[in-house]
Amino acid sequence: MKRLWFALFMIMVTTGVFATPQVTVLERDGVSNEVPLLDNRFRIDHEVEKISLLFFRKPGSPAVVLVQPDGSKIYATHALRDDSLQWYDEVSFDLVVISNPTPGPWQVIGNIQDGSRVMVVGDIELEVEPLPPLIFRGETLKVTGRVTNDGKPIEIGYFRDVISLVVDFVSTNNDNYDNFGAGTQSVTEFKDDGREFDERPLDGVFTGEFKLSFPAGEWRPEFLIETPLVKRKVVGKPILLSEPPFNFELTLSEDEEFEHELMIKLDNEIVKPESVIFQGKIFYPNGEEQAFTIEPKERLYRTLAIKNYDWGRYSVELSAFGENINGREFMATLPVYKFEIERPIEKVPELLVPIETILIPEPEPEPEINTPLVVSIIVVGNLLILLAGWVAVRVLVQNKPINFKFKLPFMKSKHEDKQSQEPQNETQKQNVDESGSKNDKSGDILNLSMSDD
Repeated sequence: MKRLWFALFMIMVTTGVFATPQVTVLERDGVSNEVPLLDNRFRIDHEVEKISLLFFRKPGSPAVVLVQPDGSKIYATHALRDDSLQWYDEVSFDLVVISNPTPGPWQVIGNIQDGSRVMVVGDIELEVEPLPPLIFRGETLKVTGRVTNDGKPIEIGYFRDVISLVVDFVSTNNDNYDNFGAGTQSVTEFKDDGREFDERPLDGVFTGEFKLSFPAGEWRPEFLIETPLVKRKVVGKPILLSEPPFNFELTLSEDEEFEHELMIKLDNEIVKPESVIFQGKIFYPNGEEQAFTIEPKERLYRTLAIKNYDWGRYSVELSAFGENINGREFMATLPVYKFEIERPIEKVPELLVPIETILIPEPEPEPEINTPLVVSIIVVGNLLILLAGWVAVRVLVQNKPINFKFKLPFMKSKHEDKQSQEPQNETQKQNVDESGSKNDKSGDILNLSMSDD
């Protein structure tokens, strides 16, 4: 059965880099993969069963329009009702896939760029350099890859706007390592922009930089390439991410005049001691920062002097540069080393003369207050004040005399007693005259008075 080829229409802007564009003709079985594009016209061969057209245009410009050999037009909206048509309308390009295209001359209408070409594309694959067998946690790696067309590089700079290259690390879930159950770590994307580790922009070589800051253990690298049409995944062999081969030992100075000392021990079975350089910064409790560099030496340890600023928190940031036993240069950021000196407890000086104990007498209890008595005194006082006020008003304001005379029911004057006795005597006389003797009622009155004798 005849192989199915995809046609990829790619347009390049004639810039300073491509001031003299050179069209590289890719041949497959003696047949050219290039289709000439003149005045936005191209021809589709009758043997093509499916074609993919990629049009680069100015960002923000409308989608292009295709004109078939019979003069009929194809718009991006036709893809909604035509199963044989797929149209990916992006910001700066259109990707059109047509099944069973009409053979003959075609034309494209739109704001496309000059200096364009049509290529027949086969299998799109990603070729990635293998990762080194010995890598450390915190190490920064550079990996390069190429996107190929049937095993040949695609040296089209604008192709980077269409594809996405991602690097993932997947845990093997080996319970013998610390990364058991850690899942997937997405670390970087490949770029062809000439920045950071990428050497040249738009040269078809994609560079990925990633820092291995996840837990140590066994990981499986996966490299993914994705386009609107195809996806490719490259799964590498499991690698072992090791802890950095450095140990720390701190010696604190007991005297304020001397410095603390941090000793860094190297494992010569993993790295070459004479090639290792340390660089970093010390953060002191008082906010001071000190940059340092430790030059390479043949011995298996390095010492770092830290100023003694008494109590507080100290932090040391370290980066290591060197060569491992396999001869590969590495660059790793080590975990921040921290230590803290507790604040000393101040001692109270002892007194030479003992202090005599002075007993403070307890205060005498306060007498209890008789509440009813206090209330009575307050009431009487208020009455006296009212009486004094009344007297003052009557004498000074009204000019009236004050008559303090008042009567009690049990007190009577002599005159009142005499008047009350006279009628009684007259009544008694009448009773005596009538009966010749006193009334029985008068006999009932007993004289209880006592004589003076």
